[in-house]
Amino acid sequence: MDREEAKEFRERCTQCDAVSWGLTDEGKYYCTSCHNVTERSKDVLNSEAIPNTKIQAINRGLKKRNKLEKGWDWYVCEGFQRVLYQQAEALKALGVGPELKNQVLHNFWKRYLQKSKQAYCENPVHARKRKAAVLGSPSHSDWESEPALLSDASGPFVESDGPRKPSPPSRASHSEMASICSGSLDGVEYSLRKEKGLVKMTMPATLALCGLSLLWQREALALSDLLRNRFVEEGHIPYVNAFERFPEEMKLYGRDKGIFAIESWPSYEDVYRQMIDVATFLDLPRFPAITEDCYLHPNILCRKYLMEVNLPDEMSDFTCQVVKMAGIGEVDFLTFDPIARKGRTVRYDVQAVAVIVIVLKLLFLLDDNVEWSLSAIAETYNEENKEDKPCFDFRKWYQVMKKSFDEKKQKWEEARAKFVWKSEKPLYHSPIDRSVVYKRRVPEMVVNLQKQFSTLVDSTPTAPKKSPSSFQFNWTEEGTGGTCFHGHSLQGILYKKGQSVTTMNSLYWLSTQKFCKSYCKHVTTYEESNFSLTYQFIINLFSFLLRIKTYSLHEEVSLIEKRLFKTKYSAAKTKSSRSRKVRK
Repeated sequence: MDREEAKEFRERCTQCDAVSWGLTDEGKYYCTSCHNVTERSKDVLNSEAIPNTKIQAINRGLKKRNKLEKGWDWYVCEGFQRVLYQQAEALKALGVGPELKNQVLHNFWKRYLQKSKQAYCENPVHARKRKAAVLGSPSHSDWESEPALLSDASGPFVESDGPRKPSPPSRASHSEMASICSGSLDGVEYSLRKEKGLVKMTMPATLALCGLSLLWQREALALSDLLRNRFVEEGHIPYVNAFERFPEEMKLYGRDKGIFAIESWPSYEDVYRQMIDVATFLDLPRFPAITEDCYLHPNILCRKYLMEVNLPDEMSDFTCQVVKMAGIGEVDFLTFDPIARKGRTVRYDVQAVAVIVIVLKLLFLLDDNVEWSLSAIAETYNEENKEDKPCFDFRKWYQVMKKSFDEKKQKWEEARAKFVWKSEKPLYHSPIDRSVVYKRRVPEMVVNLQKQFSTLVDSTPTAPKKSPSSFQFNWTEEGTGGTCFHGHSLQGILYKKGQSVTTMNSLYWLSTQKFCKSYCKHVTTYEESNFSLTYQFIINLFSFLLRIKTYSLHEEVSLIEKRLFKTKYSAAKTKSSRSRKVRK
């Protein structure tokens, strides 16, 4: 960067009104007082004429080491940008199209920085603090720079390897003061920042942004697929200890620990709520339509989950009928529209498994009585017609599924119990603690002892890491130890009534008789003791499959039943209102 070559440029800076310019490595003019990078470049006014001149991301800040070797000067938003970049790269490696990273997620992140007034605006929060300080300072060059704005709105989402700015001589003192409580320049301020309507970026919010990007692209990946063990928990998507992938020069300590260090698994309910909050905060328009050929349509998701829980393929006809009768397969119902306040948000995967639960209730009632009677009929039919297509036996399916479910859940709970939250890259409360710990630490010995102990306890060699899959149960591979029911028939529990086919079970019970009032946070409650053991097993099975709370699935079942059986609910409501009048 040469100030002599930039003397010919005499325009005033739009940020600080100074006339003191330098040149970046890409030929762009930048203000030496406030480090604002302009769109103008030397000799060429159109940046598109210069190859490789995109300022591709937020600048990492001043990366020249200071006297105390505390690393680069960086902002919290730059740390989150690195996390998002790593998550986008991981999704790309899992088969998601590159457009998600280069276009959708990049634009969402840019919009968030603009809405939160951290960048892409005339007066960013960093610039306000700097300007306030400049008023009482004789020199404009003594103050820190803000993250530079992106000059190319259509540029790809990258890890921010833009041009570097020289560190002013008097900046070190301010940087050292900021580094006492955090490694980032604004770690303390970011932790204390509270504004009405502001949605602060957090680690769960990064997953929410990824979920919104997947939804916009209509990728074959539901939110439960993104969060559950084969993706986030097994580290295929960076989340826990994602800061370990930061460059060594980006020091984390103090307040940074509370921002980037996570010691809990992401909750489906929390991330889903964050998706709605972020989408509303960003004022995102109506998302692309969810049509019948999209992966997130309930008809397709129902087929997927029927396969996963080893239920007959013929049940997909019943799920499609329930979806049609309840009106939850319409484009307007399924398409996410954050701006429409009255629009209902859809949990696509939870909705699909709720439809399957309703179909199981229609076929088998699930009252700890009818399902076993129908199983006896199916067992008799199979014995008498061994050459025909086997009839679905609910009792046999229950035995096979419960065994597999218990084994999977036990392994999952053991893996969570053994998980080591401590990161390989240690975090400290301050630079002083860092130096003291380095003198006292013996982590290598502890790690070696843990490895030796685990070798003694489990002599079997650790299996290589399998490629990630959205399926947890696989009934097609040999050696699974269970019967595959996909090709079984439902003819044993159905009979013809004229031109139509109906179920032998003519009864049905509603999961919720009375819904909570509108001001309540939930629409219903779920007490296991109030329901049959079979229904409890079905709810627990699907809740484990999606990594959601049991009450969340029960609530979705109740909401679909309310749409499906409108007459029953309206009759119950009329009856209750009459009883109130009589009491009066």
